[in-house]
Amino acid sequence: MFRLARFASARSFSTQAAVQPPKQPIHLGSLADNAGAVTERKRVGRGPGSGLGKTAGRGHKGQKARAGNGKPVPGFEGGQIPLIKRIPKRGFYNIHGKEYHQLNLDRLQHWIQTGRIDASKPITMKDLLDSRCIHKIQDGVKLLGVGSESFTQSIQIEVSKASRTAIEAIEKAGGKVTLSDFNKLALRAHIHPEKYM
Repeated sequence: MFRLARFASARSFSTQAAVQPPKQPIHLGSLADNAGAVTERKRVGRGPGSGLGKTAGRGHKGQKARAGNGKPVPGFEGGQIPLIKRIPKRGFYNIHGKEYHQLNLDRLQHWIQTGRIDASKPITMKDLLDSRCIHKIQDGVKLLGVGSESFTQSIQIEVSKASRTAIEAIEKAGGKVTLSDFNKLALRAHIHPEKYM
């Protein structure tokens, strides 16, 4: 209790000390910013008396003394061949490549058994996304065969791609796999049909 009272008194004292009445009447001609809030522009190269004449605070010669020469880019090594250019390169980025979201049969069966997906009607990629069985679709969905030994659900599912193991497991359980490889626009219309009505 004593600590709280002491803190309250100190706080009120500091607040009172910070707020002081003006020493002169306030009018438009006497308005000014706080001392030190505004600093004057540094004028370089204006003679030795200023302390910033001649070399203007840049010192003598060197890369940092030159005009129009900003900071070197990351990886610049002073003019010698940088490391990123000295080491060999391998492979390439395929601009036409597609990235499929992978879905395994054991996860699909768990979603069906817990009632998150209705197996009595055809399962589309939109159903998988809406039920959060998958979390994003970039270029499509690929069905993989992890859990194919214990897969027992008879389903009709439409995906972009599927492994041979996954297809065999679904057909063995009495189901059917339809492969539909959509382009970007068709896939967007499939996932968000409300935007294309």
